[in-house]
Amino acid sequence: MSTTSEAQASRLTLRAADGSGEFGAYLALPAAGKGPGIVIAQEIFGVNKTMRELADYYAEEGYVALVPDLFWRQEAGIELDESQFDRALALYQGFDEAKGVEDIQAALDALRTLPAFAGQAGVLGFCLGGKLAYLSACRTDCEVAVAYYGVGIEQALDEAKALTGKPLVLHIAEQDGFCPPAARDAILQALQGRAGVELYVYPGADHAFARAGSEHFHKPSALMAHQRSIAAFRKVLGPHYDFSALWDKHCEHEFATRDVEATMATMVAEPYVNHIPTMTGGVGHRLLSRFYRHHFVDANPPDTTLIPISRTVGTSQIVDEMLFCFTHSCEIDWLLPGVPPTGQRVEIPLVAIVKFRGDKLYHEHIYWDQASVLVQIGKLDPTGLPVAGVETARKLLDEQLPSNTLMANWAHSA
Repeated sequence: MSTTSEAQASRLTLRAADGSGEFGAYLALPAAGKGPGIVIAQEIFGVNKTMRELADYYAEEGYVALVPDLFWRQEAGIELDESQFDRALALYQGFDEAKGVEDIQAALDALRTLPAFAGQAGVLGFCLGGKLAYLSACRTDCEVAVAYYGVGIEQALDEAKALTGKPLVLHIAEQDGFCPPAARDAILQALQGRAGVELYVYPGADHAFARAGSEHFHKPSALMAHQRSIAAFRKVLGPHYDFSALWDKHCEHEFATRDVEATMATMVAEPYVNHIPTMTGGVGHRLLSRFYRHHFVDANPPDTTLIPISRTVGTSQIVDEMLFCFTHSCEIDWLLPGVPPTGQRVEIPLVAIVKFRGDKLYHEHIYWDQASVLVQIGKLDPTGLPVAGVETARKLLDEQLPSNTLMANWAHSA
């Protein structure tokens, strides 16, 4: 997981509600300087590098992120890694859960007093923090809570009566040894269908599937869980961005003004682009800027046209369906690398899946039918192959054109 260079990080000292002392917290602010808040409840390894990077990550999403040191009553400033599991487990076993929830409430109270805080506050937790996030939904005044692979939630299901519709998202790993099938089934049975509660089980995933670098890290599950988490936070807390306008401005700089610096300015500090069929693009600012400058922005034919077909705007991404049209009058590195210009006209359906962090583009996944492109420029003979040329674009615009023309046995199924 990458951190943002634009986030502002600092350390705070918070006061325990019971007057027993003070404890530290890591604070990350969004680039905008203000935003709704999230208190992040730690794993059993303390407020370590992973937790600080999570705070930076959510700051990049537009949140004021605060990570309190919940082990302070045993030992302040704990920062462990997976190799120190035995020590982490000992701290967990000696942890006062009730006091931990009180400290999360104290963190929520402190968060709401910060000049950067604007709006409402939620709680996000992992592992030990996952259960604390669940308990925070039941006991604190947070507006929304999200829990990843919480340990021991099945022991506190009687507290669910206090939820009364408050949004709660639980991410459950199917193979989690700390939440075996019986525990998982108890959680699902008790909470399924309850107002405001969303339950997600991730097949094949194990505990800590969302922790980058963990032996159990499972990227597909982590991506889905994060998208669902952001959706929950956005719905309740905001912030809300005009992704459609942001994407249009990005495309304007790519294809109209052809301005590399302006294009990169619409993106996060370390973005990436992947044109799936040709594997062209770049990961990170340096490589992506090089790609845009030398192989994309000025490498598109002058008559390149994007014709919008549909657009779906979600809480963290856009899915854009369009026709991409051009005359192959120059070598197009990203689309037809190494293929000299043929002078042929090309029209292809193209889908862009564009992910945002905060008000910046994070990544683009771009899909099209490369076989159709090759047929249209005369580099692929479609005879005997289940591929088509410009017909794919034309049928997208006119669904009444014949279907199943590539199926030899279609005529026999009438």
